Amino acid sequence: MDDKKIVEVFASNIHNLRKSKNMTQSDFADLLGVSASTVSDWEKAKKYPRAGTIEKIASTFGIYKSKLFEEQISVTDLYDGDDEVVPVPIIGRVSCGNGVLNIDEIEGMEDTPKSWVRGGDFFYVRAEGDSMINARIFPGDLLLIRKQNDVEEGEIAAVLIGEKVYLKRVFKNDGIMVLQSENPENYSPIFRTADNYENIQIIGKLKKIVIDM
Repeated sequence: MDDKKIVEVFASNIHNLRKSKNMTQSDFADLLGVSASTVSDWEKAKKYPRAGTIEKIASTFGIYKSKLFEEQISVTDLYDGDDEVVPVPIIGRVSCGNGVLNIDEIEGMEDTPKSWVRGGDFFYVRAEGDSMINARIFPGDLLLIRKQNDVEEGEIAAVLIGEKVYLKRVFKNDGIMVLQSENPENYSPIFRTADNYENIQIIGKLKKIVIDM
């Protein structure tokens, strides 16, 4: 999702949240300590609030901050207040021998809505560098990964090269694997052919981005 789309999703979500509580823009503005015109600009996707205000909005409605940046089918999908949370490890280093993923270092645990981690094994990695900025992945963001050894064409995968995990879009064509960054001006694609797949391993699929505020 690009920056423009994120702002539009945020605008739609706060509009729906405000309406669900029968608040006017002035009511909402008073709660947050901003002007009504500022709220209007947010809902028109003209402006974007600061991190502290986003925190206050999430607290006001009793939802996770990340929900404000996700497309929702209905306003009820924004509320995860009753969703049980489970700890998910933040992985600092992994290895992969004989096709088996081994967790070598855990930096910590992140409480995560249980609904996010149904149907598989999950872990987090922390984004580094700027190679995926056009996919709205910035340094410090937590990336929720579902363990799996392959992904569909064009999906973003966690790929282990040597002892380091990279986030790349994966493409395959006639035995050639292409790992594509989302910052092509600064990062060239990585190519692998069938005869040198052994030093590269897809270890999971990107499921969610938890934005570093």
